[in-house]
Amino acid sequence: MRVLLVGAGGVGTAATRIAARRNFLTHMVIADYDLTRAQAALDALPAQDGRFSALRLDASDEEAVRQALTEHRCDLLLNATDPRFVMPLFRAALATETHYMDMAMSLSAPHPSQPHEQCGVKLGDEQFALSGAWESAERLALVGMGVEPGLSDVFARYATDELFDEIEEIGIRDGASLAVEGYDFAPSFSIWTTIEECLNPPVVYERERGWYTTAPFSEPEVFDFPEGIGPVECVNVEHEEVLLVPRWIDARRVTFKYGLGDDFIEKLRTLHELGLDSTAKVTVPGEDGPVRVSPRDVVAACLPDPAALGDRMTGKTCAGTWVKGTKDGRPREVYLYHVVDNQWSMREYGSQAVVWQTAINPVIALELLATGAWSGTGVLGPEALPAQPFLDLLTAYGSPWGIREQA
Repeated sequence: MRVLLVGAGGVGTAATRIAARRNFLTHMVIADYDLTRAQAALDALPAQDGRFSALRLDASDEEAVRQALTEHRCDLLLNATDPRFVMPLFRAALATETHYMDMAMSLSAPHPSQPHEQCGVKLGDEQFALSGAWESAERLALVGMGVEPGLSDVFARYATDELFDEIEEIGIRDGASLAVEGYDFAPSFSIWTTIEECLNPPVVYERERGWYTTAPFSEPEVFDFPEGIGPVECVNVEHEEVLLVPRWIDARRVTFKYGLGDDFIEKLRTLHELGLDSTAKVTVPGEDGPVRVSPRDVVAACLPDPAALGDRMTGKTCAGTWVKGTKDGRPREVYLYHVVDNQWSMREYGSQAVVWQTAINPVIALELLATGAWSGTGVLGPEALPAQPFLDLLTAYGSPWGIREQA
């Protein structure tokens, strides 16, 4: 398999380190707008591994992406950029009839008059609108294949196939015990993406009602996370699973709740109140005259790079899927989960826990596609494909998952 990896940030770099230990790749081109980042990811790999190369590439330039896919004879484009670049990369892959995979889907837009009651443009709507074109091309666009969305959706598929006869609710629950020494505010993942998902109206799915929205940070609950993380208050956050799971899995209700903490929530609210979450460019003075820049990009530039926080970070992160329903006529409630200890991921891969946990899942999906264990055409989410091969390979990669009976 020949892969064009677009984005050599924390997740993209971690993906190269994981993939380098497997033999399914023929070649991976590591591409980034900043060639020094792509080269740094390449230089961190074993020197004798000629399966990797570096390339400067602007993810917003569809023509340049199409040329790169053609020139390097790529079978698949792996998108490790932030959601702003989903559609140009998605369209470039479709135009060249190249398989596609991402970890975050096309952006949403709030309902113009009732943002906290009704959906406007939903996450992934732009991608699913082109599903017929992907089917006609007999190519696969596997969307939302990170950890959340991604592994969480695989867990939902496994629960449906193996653990339940009927499902009342599927709830993604994400929590951590991570701390970063020396920083009062240092998000462990892209602040650009964090602002997007935390300040947009969260989406909830109910069978009788369909998709609808609520206010940010609504419906707080305390969820007890495994492996020593313990109780964490979680709140509703906009996330792709709620838009993916109901397309393939019959559940009465689907939610996503994230353990943010009061301090984190207040800082996000302050950014919003000051307009610093905006992506609309404003004019600011510069050394060579006025420049146009978005406030959100300024916030991102002022904060530490999440990929560089690993040495200062301690604790664990947990991604998982809580499922409630019946089996053999009796009530059942389980939590399927995956925990990564930052000390372990730094020691084994030199990547902090959150980006490593995100990166391992698309690499596993690449291997399943390369071996033919997974296949399909059109725009599919992870829950559209069999779960067992994925979970078996996750364990084989040395990062086992767990399941906890909740009652």
